Amino acid sequence: MPELPEVETTRKGINPWLEGRTIEKLEVRQPKLRWPIPEDLPQRVKGLKLAPLQRRAKYLIFPVLEKEAQEANWGFIWHLGMSGSLRLVAPDEPWKKHDHVELQVAALAEDYQAPMRLRYHDPRRFGALLDYQGAASEHALLKKLGPEPLSDAFTAQALFQRSRNRKLAIKVFIMDNAQVVGVGNIYASEALFRAGIDPRRAAGTVSLKRYQRLVEIIREVLAAAIEQGGTTLRDFVGGDGKPGYFAQELNVYGRGGLACKACGAVLQEVKLGQRASVWCKACQT
Repeated sequence: MPELPEVETTRKGINPWLEGRTIEKLEVRQPKLRWPIPEDLPQRVKGLKLAPLQRRAKYLIFPVLEKEAQEANWGFIWHLGMSGSLRLVAPDEPWKKHDHVELQVAALAEDYQAPMRLRYHDPRRFGALLDYQGAASEHALLKKLGPEPLSDAFTAQALFQRSRNRKLAIKVFIMDNAQVVGVGNIYASEALFRAGIDPRRAAGTVSLKRYQRLVEIIREVLAAAIEQGGTTLRDFVGGDGKPGYFAQELNVYGRGGLACKACGAVLQEVKLGQRASVWCKACQT
C-alpha cells in the first residue's frame, strides 16, 4: 500500500504539471472504487482552475478555483488505496486495463507541447475519488486525523502522554492515525529498528527518552524515503511512472528469517495488528 512518502512523492511529481491549469475534462471509465465517484464531479470541475496540490496523511487534495476566485473553497480528494498510482502520461498514451480515471488540463501559453494528462491506475480498486466542500480538513475522512509526522505538531511529549497505561504494542500505537498520520507498516518497522525498540513492547512502558529518539527517527526515515521517491515493493510508481528506491534501505521489513544487517542475528517475525512485523531480538529491546 502506498504510504506517506509514496503519496508525497506523487504530489511533488505531479503538482508542477497541474497547478494553475484549467481542467478540460475529468474522464471516468470506472466509477466503482472504494466508494462510487460522484456522478456529477466531471461536469462540476470542468473549466475550473487547479490550485496547488496538498497532502494530508495519505490523501491527495486537489483544491479548485471558481472563476475569478482568489481562494479555493472546494475540491476533490484522491486516495490511492492499496494498489493505486497517479502518473503523468502523454495525450496519445494507450489506456491500460486497470486505468480508471484521467484528468485532462489545458495548455498554458508557455507550453511547447501538449500538456501531460494525469491517469489513475488501480488494479484492486480500493482507492477513492471524492469531493469536499469548504475546508478539506473538515471532510469526514480527514477530520479526526492526528498530526503530520514531519510537522512541529508531532512531539515526543504528546506521544508519551497519550501512551500512558496503554498495553497495545508500540508498533500498533504509532501506526494509529489518531496518534500520528502516515507511519505505515514499512516505516514503523524501520523506525523501531533504528530506534532499538522491540515492536511488541507495550506503548505505555516506553520511556519519554525513547519516545524522543523514536520521533526523531520517524522523521528521518520518512524524509529519507521521500528523498528517494518512496518504496516500491510491487505496485507503486511515482507520478513519472518510475519506482521508488527506498526499498534498498530496508533493514527489517520483509526480511523475516534473514540475517540482521547490523548484528547478523536471525530476524524474527510475528503479526501485530494483523500486519507482519519483523524485528531483531538482539538489536531491539
